Amino acid sequence: MRVGFFSPMPPAPTGVADYSAALLKELHKLGEVVVDAQDCDVALYHIGNNRLHRDMHTRALARPGVVVLHDAVLTHFYLGELDEPAFLREFVYNYGDAQLARELWRDRARSAADPRYFAYPMLKRIVESALTVIVHNPAAAEVAQRHRAKQVVEIPHLYCHPMEAPAPRPSGPLRVGVLGHLRESKRVLPILRVMDRLWADGIDLRVVLQGTFGSRDLERAVAPWLGHSRVERHEFLSEPEFLDLARSLDVCLNLRYPTACETSGIAITLMGLGKAVVFTDGPEISRYPEGTCLRVPAGPEEEPALHRLLSALDANLCAEIGRRAARHIHENHAPAACAEAYWRILRIVHLGGSQ
Repeated sequence: MRVGFFSPMPPAPTGVADYSAALLKELHKLGEVVVDAQDCDVALYHIGNNRLHRDMHTRALARPGVVVLHDAVLTHFYLGELDEPAFLREFVYNYGDAQLARELWRDRARSAADPRYFAYPMLKRIVESALTVIVHNPAAAEVAQRHRAKQVVEIPHLYCHPMEAPAPRPSGPLRVGVLGHLRESKRVLPILRVMDRLWADGIDLRVVLQGTFGSRDLERAVAPWLGHSRVERHEFLSEPEFLDLARSLDVCLNLRYPTACETSGIAITLMGLGKAVVFTDGPEISRYPEGTCLRVPAGPEEEPALHRLLSALDANLCAEIGRRAARHIHENHAPAACAEAYWRILRIVHLGGSQ
C-alpha cells in the first residue's frame, strides 16, 4: 500500500506542520508513505482553518481519501479564500440560508471572535466527499457527523516529545503561560483582566505570553500589559526554545471560546511534559480524566472561576496535576500507537472496507 501524505510541513508556521512531521516519522516505520505523492493507493489529507491548507483542500475534493480535521471549522478558511459570490454559494450549500450568508460576509471583520462564525463551520463539502474523516476528540466527531461525513474515526492527538522527569522547580512565584498563536478565542484579554485582580489581591504570579498576535486590534488591546514587570513576552521560538520555555512554567492556560473543536497540540505537549493545564470545559477535553487537568466554564462565570482557580494553586498542586497529566498522555497519546491507528484506517479504506 502506497500512502500519499498531504499537509503543511515544517517550517510552515502552524502546529499542524509539526504534528504531521511527527506522524510521518512513525508512519514510515509501517509502510510506504510519500509526501505530495503524484500517485498513491490512498491519500491522507490534513485540513485546517487557514490558507496554508489550500492545496490539501483542493486535492481532497478532487481525489477523495482520508481527511484529518485539525479544526472542525472551515469558515475562516473560506472567508480568506473566496470572494463574496463564492462564499455565499458555499454557505448556502451547507445551510441553505442566503440571508445569514450575506450577514456573515458583511460582518467578516468580526469573525475571529464572533460565535456565529464557529456555530456554522461549513464542513459539509469536505467531509461528505471524504472516504473517512479522522478527528481527535468527541466534539469534532459530532460536528463532522452532523455535516454528513460517511465515517468518522477518533484517534488521539499524538504526543511527540521524549518522556522526561521534571527538573527541580526553582523558588519564586508561579509562572503561568499562554502559548501559541495569540488570537481572541484564546481569551487573552479575560486572562489579563483576571491577572490584574490577582495582583491587586497580593497574589504574585508571573504571566508568560508567547506567540504572534492574530490581529492588530488584539495586539493594541494587550499593549498596556506588556510593560508590566510581571508579564514576560516572547514571540516566535524555535522548537528547542519553546520546549525550554514550556519546562519553565507551572501552569498553562489553554482556554478556547468560541471553539473550533480543535485539540490543542500545545496542551498535549505541556501535559506530556508534566505541566498543569487549564482548559475551557467542554466535550473537546472529555477524554482527559479528572485530576489530569483543570477546567473553567465558558461564559459569564469564566473570569470569576479562573480567579478562584489561580488563587488556590500552588507549586505542589501544579506538580501533582502535571504528574497525572504526563502519565495519561504517555499511556494514551504515544506516537507509535497513534500511527498504528492511522495505518489501520488507511488499510481499511484502501481495501474498500469500513470500520
